[in-house]
Amino acid sequence: MKKILFALLCIVSLQVNAQKKLGDTIKKDLLTAPDTVKRLHSKAWALVPPAILIAYGFSSFEVQPIRHFDYYIHSETQATDAGFHTKAESYFQFAPVAMTYGLNLVGIEGKNRFIDRTALLGLSGGILASVDFSLKHLTHRLRPNGNDYYSFPSGHTSTAFLGAEFLAQEYSGKSVWYGVAGYTIAATTGIFRLYNRDHWFSDVVAGAGFGIISTKAAYLVYPYIRNALTHKDKNGKSTLIMPMYQDGAVGLSFAKEL
Repeated sequence: MKKILFALLCIVSLQVNAQKKLGDTIKKDLLTAPDTVKRLHSKAWALVPPAILIAYGFSSFEVQPIRHFDYYIHSETQATDAGFHTKAESYFQFAPVAMTYGLNLVGIEGKNRFIDRTALLGLSGGILASVDFSLKHLTHRLRPNGNDYYSFPSGHTSTAFLGAEFLAQEYSGKSVWYGVAGYTIAATTGIFRLYNRDHWFSDVVAGAGFGIISTKAAYLVYPYIRNALTHKDKNGKSTLIMPMYQDGAVGLSFAKEL
């Protein structure tokens, strides 16, 4: 009986220590903002290329030569391989994000810690989702295959380029080849969308721009959001606001150091 009680006490002690360590880790990650959050890993001019890609995509609605180039690319892909069909892009679009977490899993540290990296990814995805959803309904462009009127912009491509820029932001400081790998996968995703006749060329170009700029925007504004949610007051006391999920309900939890 004594052995059983001793074993139970050991288990309880381990659980308490584990919870304490988890709490200390969260506190360390969240209550040291914004200084521990790395800012956008690029200059202001780096916003120009994605802006040009987006502008090109929108111009296809008004500039006839650009729209005709859409038709030309479509006819060329059909002539090259009319029977081409693959679902690979449905997996490729998430590959750069998977690579980011995979690198961290094998011990290669990125620019930001796990909780900040995940929040940045969520913010990037939220920005992109709102843009994609709105534009697909507002532009009402028919797909090349005629399936529906949600062609502009390419969602698969924008997701892939969001992930590519996310990978580049976190790991280009380690090696430029991480960014090259991510962008190569993203470009392949866009090419597959063209050959599957799901999108016009301008849809894919615009999708790439929206994906890149969504991630860059997240890296620009996140440190300020984090500072607003986790900060010290004038007395040096820490305040923490963070999302929570309990018994099927989503909400916010608030904690203040006394």
